[in-house]
Amino acid sequence: MKIYIRHIREAGYCRKEGVKPFFDARGWDWSDFLANGIDAQKLINTNDAMALKVVEIAEREQNE
Repeated sequence: MKIYIRHIREAGYCRKEGVKPFFDARGWDWSDFLANGIDAQKLINTNDAMALKVVEIAEREQNE
C-alpha cells in the first residue's frame, strides 16, 4: 500500500515543521514522495505514532 500527501493532509500534519523534517531525518526523498508516494511499510517500521496514524488513514481509504 502506498501513502500519498493526501493522507498526510487528511491527518492535519504540517509539512514545513513536521513531515518534511521527519523525512529528512530518515534520508527519505521528499520530491520522490510527492511524485510517487511511499510504501506504508516504511512508515510502519518507524513505529512513530503520527506515522501510524497516516497509515491508518490510508488503510481506511483503501477499504472504502
